[in-house]
Amino acid sequence: MHDPLEPTRFRPEWRTDHPVVGMVHLLPLPGAPPWSGDLQAVLRRAREDARILVDGGVDGVLVENFLDAPFHPEGVPPETVAAMTRAVLEVREITGELPVGVNVLRNDAHAALAVAAATGASFIRVNVHTGTMWTDQGPLVGRAHRTLRQRAALSLTCAVWADVHVKHAAPYPGVTLEESARDAWERGLADALVVSGMRTGEATDPERARAVRAGAPGAEVWVGSGALPESVADLLEVSDGIIVGSALERGGRAGAGVDSQRVGRFMEAVHSHRSS
Repeated sequence: MHDPLEPTRFRPEWRTDHPVVGMVHLLPLPGAPPWSGDLQAVLRRAREDARILVDGGVDGVLVENFLDAPFHPEGVPPETVAAMTRAVLEVREITGELPVGVNVLRNDAHAALAVAAATGASFIRVNVHTGTMWTDQGPLVGRAHRTLRQRAALSLTCAVWADVHVKHAAPYPGVTLEESARDAWERGLADALVVSGMRTGEATDPERARAVRAGAPGAEVWVGSGALPESVADLLEVSDGIIVGSALERGGRAGAGVDSQRVGRFMEAVHSHRSS
């Protein structure tokens, strides 16, 4: 019988230790201010980026509506959910058995779970799962209670990855990384924790990862921003895996489209660390 004091944790099936998840930053979706009116262009770019990432050797892919800024604070409209579902299905055709995740910005875990239910995605990323963060969208409040109940109601086994002090945001004064990590893991029942730099593409200080690990010693910890070929070894020493976007894209700019040469250089550094 399952011990209720030991919550079930969901984890995608990775093909290696210290996996690398590459970002597919979608072009602006229907309804977003920069939307081009051409959904096929969005899907075509998503397929191209996914193909380059898979051919380059990443272990998983995370699909995100990164170019929909300015973001809805929480609930996105139906057209965003519909377009992201189409995009994730296209990506999954490319990735095969590799895990695929969903992040619906800025903080719509409900929509992410809906997309996962329709596409078979392996995990979702939630920017504010527990606690409150002050962001450029205003205060965002974690809805762990709703997210996990919705996942159970949908009979999903997709993992919930929770950011700890997510980038482009600030916690209440006095709230530490350790405390927030412990709450997300022990009370929010997240399946993995994500720690990042302060902004998109900004390096993650290894000490931040160590602080998250100290707050939640049993948690799986992922680095969520700013990884470079030069920093891979140090970051993998303090984490269980890396989510990488900007470093793999043209000019090192998030949303610019994946660059095969950058993917090659990054994964070469990853393989070098693994072999050592």
